[in-house]
Amino acid sequence: MDKSGFPGVIIGLPARLQRETAMEFFTTLQAGLQTWYDERGLLVVILQLGLLAIAAIIAGFIHRHLRKELGQRLDVAGMPVFRSTLLKFGQRLAFPLSALLAVVSGRLVLQLYGYPTPVLDLLAQLLVALAIIRIIVYALRVGIAQGPALKAWEQIISTGIWVMVALHLLDLLQPAMGALDALAFHFGETRISVLLTLKVLVLSALYILMALWVAGLVDSRLQKSAHINPSLKVGLSKITKVLLLTVAILAALTEAGLDLSSLTIFGGALGIGLGFGLQKIVSNFISGFILLGDRSIKPGDIITIGQNFGWVRELRARYIVVRNRDGIETLIPNENLVTTDVINWSYSDRKVRLRMPVQVSYNDDPEQAMQLMEEAALECPRVLRDPAPACRLLEFADSGIALELRVWFTDPQKGVGNIRSDVNVAIWRAFKQAGITIPYPQRDVHLRQVETSP
Repeated sequence: MDKSGFPGVIIGLPARLQRETAMEFFTTLQAGLQTWYDERGLLVVILQLGLLAIAAIIAGFIHRHLRKELGQRLDVAGMPVFRSTLLKFGQRLAFPLSALLAVVSGRLVLQLYGYPTPVLDLLAQLLVALAIIRIIVYALRVGIAQGPALKAWEQIISTGIWVMVALHLLDLLQPAMGALDALAFHFGETRISVLLTLKVLVLSALYILMALWVAGLVDSRLQKSAHINPSLKVGLSKITKVLLLTVAILAALTEAGLDLSSLTIFGGALGIGLGFGLQKIVSNFISGFILLGDRSIKPGDIITIGQNFGWVRELRARYIVVRNRDGIETLIPNENLVTTDVINWSYSDRKVRLRMPVQVSYNDDPEQAMQLMEEAALECPRVLRDPAPACRLLEFADSGIALELRVWFTDPQKGVGNIRSDVNVAIWRAFKQAGITIPYPQRDVHLRQVETSP
């Protein structure tokens, strides 16, 4: 088998086209190096390469020391956001700036002795470009959110852009793009090359980053608006984010040169996958928009679903965040809120009534007990005066007279058990001073004596 033709068999292209493209790339690279060697001489190139090695060692040492020092300062709790952002900028600029300082110093030394510095000049431009790219990409990420996933995307995008800038400065961008474009295969009528794949990945990452940044700005402006209710804020924020991400992905695919009509088969396969494997995720996603549309649950509402009681902190695309009195946050899928019974303590009105049953002995005056219970309820500052507490006689039970105290309050997010406890303590204190007893379960047992025959 012809070894030269083997790569062409693998990727589905003629080997001659691959060899010609690769030879063009390496010929351009060799011509550039030969021009430097002819014009500057071998000694100048060796001196500059030596300075590059020294600059790399110095930059690595300074970079490691500064990252450690800045990392220790970032670990301090309670640091202002502006100061922490500046320190993180310093972490990203430590290597390019320290290397740039070493390169500029070596360049000045060589120029003092009359030596040209083409390699150092090029490297200085690359280091400046790296510093600018890191600043811009990190600024975009800070405007979106924090997280290890976005940090990895930041490094990928920064590296990709810098490599393109470096190839452009070396006049190797077009040959490199030609070599990558030659490595391709056909999927039906669509030609997919390595260059196309890299374009899709880089442009998608960049456009998605910009879309998330714009979505973050829109969300911050919506949250500051005093004329929009919380549910509408969350709904508009989600819709804006979805639209921007969709436009970003389509723009990246179009800009990369991919024919969108070729995605028809992929769209059909994706639809089947959504119908079977992702139905729960899609159901939660759609349920989230239903909750936003009917405004049955809003951020700040106090709800009870199953055994979970608390107030709604956030409405997300897949779940809501409910925080209880113990500070525990529970993530409840949106589908559960649509398909199960939910108690919303603050749906239309935050005013809530609490019932507290109490029994008194048959030997006591129930009217006096009812009056004392109503007065005891008013000792709790959270109990409303209007409507006033009311006590009712419900029944004559087995062990005593069953009474029920009914009180109103408007802050269920502060808890219900503490109101019940405070009022019960006040009732017990009032009953003790008035001599009213709370009966315990009683049962009368009658013993009969059975006569026995002799």
